[in-house]
Amino acid sequence: MKKGWLIALGLLLIGCIGAYVWYRNVKDERTAEGKPYDDTLKPRLEMTRMAITDISEDVISMNLYMLIDNPLPVGFKSPSLDYTFYIANTPVMADAYKKPIEVKSGDSTLVVLPAKLAYKKLTNVLKTLDQKDIDSTNYKMRAKFALDIPILGQKTFETTIDKRMPTFYLPEVKIDDIDFGKLGLKRTDVAAKVSITNKNKMPFSITDAHYTVFIDGKEIADGEQTEPIRIKAQATTPVVFPVTARPGKTLSVLPKMLFDKKDTPYRVNFRCKLIDKENNSSFANSKFVSTITGTLDDFKKLKK
Repeated sequence: MKKGWLIALGLLLIGCIGAYVWYRNVKDERTAEGKPYDDTLKPRLEMTRMAITDISEDVISMNLYMLIDNPLPVGFKSPSLDYTFYIANTPVMADAYKKPIEVKSGDSTLVVLPAKLAYKKLTNVLKTLDQKDIDSTNYKMRAKFALDIPILGQKTFETTIDKRMPTFYLPEVKIDDIDFGKLGLKRTDVAAKVSITNKNKMPFSITDAHYTVFIDGKEIADGEQTEPIRIKAQATTPVVFPVTARPGKTLSVLPKMLFDKKDTPYRVNFRCKLIDKENNSSFANSKFVSTITGTLDDFKKLKK
């Protein structure tokens, strides 16, 4: 019996020594590679990138790509992950990833966290950065998740990831004029003169542009521009979009268009895709939606 206990203790000692050697090797390897290490044996999160997928009037949808690294000698499972996202130390979004996460021992996995940011909250942060002329800022995430670890049971871990990246300003679309040219009975060719402002240091292009014009609440014209249009960096680029108005739709609002411009509202629904020749993963191929409103009195006198 005594001999059996000695064998068990010997195996346990060998296991402890092996675990310690493995732990030191992992630590030395990460230190050599320049990876962040806080001298603790716990999972590590790293935000590799973020990608904007959709920009609408109310919500900006994006994906946060998180690398979860497991230095533990055993694999673990996590039923969920709670996270709060910050831009310039201002919380702009809080959500939870409800899908189970599993990482094997000494391995890592990439998790894509969907995020929806309130448009007004984000633009307020960007406006403050713009006023201070800040072209890069901190993007931070605080994450909390429960780990179901064999033997140890469930443990809760909290971590903060901080990454400095260029500030991405949202494009601003403004309608300068809607030129109806000569109003015809069969069709009317319309030219929408638009200014697109890009405050970022990198240029980009828009493609697959579609737009619909409403006057006094009635849809009177639409159009599309599928060819890419280059938008200059830190500048305002003028663009003329061709639009076709149908006579049946236009004639119903013609009196207001000609004689009551001050009290006649217009709305243009604009959507496109943002592309970048450098394949910037932060916003490449993201959808952009904008609604521009005003009154016809904002434009030049309509041609008769």
